[in-house]
Amino acid sequence: MFWIFNARRLKQYLIIFTAALFAVGIGWAERENITIFTTGKTGPAAFYKADTQEKKLALTFDISWGEQRTGPILDILEKKGVKKATFFLSGPWSETHPQIVQRIKDLGYEIGSHGQKHVNYSGLSDEEIKTQIGKADEILKKITGSSPKLIRTPNGDFDKRVLRIADSMGYSVIQWDTDSKDWLNPGTDQIVQNVMNKAHPGDVILLHASDTCQQTHLALPTIIDQLRAKGYQFVSVSELMSGTNTSTKEIQ
Repeated sequence: MFWIFNARRLKQYLIIFTAALFAVGIGWAERENITIFTTGKTGPAAFYKADTQEKKLALTFDISWGEQRTGPILDILEKKGVKKATFFLSGPWSETHPQIVQRIKDLGYEIGSHGQKHVNYSGLSDEEIKTQIGKADEILKKITGSSPKLIRTPNGDFDKRVLRIADSMGYSVIQWDTDSKDWLNPGTDQIVQNVMNKAHPGDVILLHASDTCQQTHLALPTIIDQLRAKGYQFVSVSELMSGTNTSTKEIQ
């Protein structure tokens, strides 16, 4: 009886030990694909928040399609007295909507690039990546008079090559730390919750001003009011990057 008991216990230990080895093996095998969060830039890396206790954050808006949503969003920002925000504009959209791009500039908002085609850059060759960044750069420079310094890659997709190439072309890759998930059209209240549940000092908040996102303009006034009620000040991404210690996402 004693031997049977020990045999059962030994079997349990062996199962636990095997499972632990399996888990460690998976972790080791996938360690090359882990996104590393680090403070202090050791090489080209994607900025996603600033390490600060100051209640400053950046509202950011991606635009790649449509002409119905951007106007109302700009109206809200202007009416609410939000002087600082960052807009990431795709090349094709900017080329067909130069008046809206000019309005964004005239209102004093920061303009960054959202690339040319809306494709994942990590799946492109080095030359294709350069082409996508370069074409959008030419368009935005022609409309605004200057090349952007920031880029948010389509779908937020990048790898070490993208970071290196963007850096060599004078760009910083910008991500986000709070996703409003407005692109899912989950309802106005849910968008507000998604932001307010995670917003923090130094935050970069992802929003959209494309026509596919049909509820952002409805949620935005409440987001602005509630963030202000918590003492937050709205700044541009560049201000977050230059005014505090930065946190980056580095692909290893």
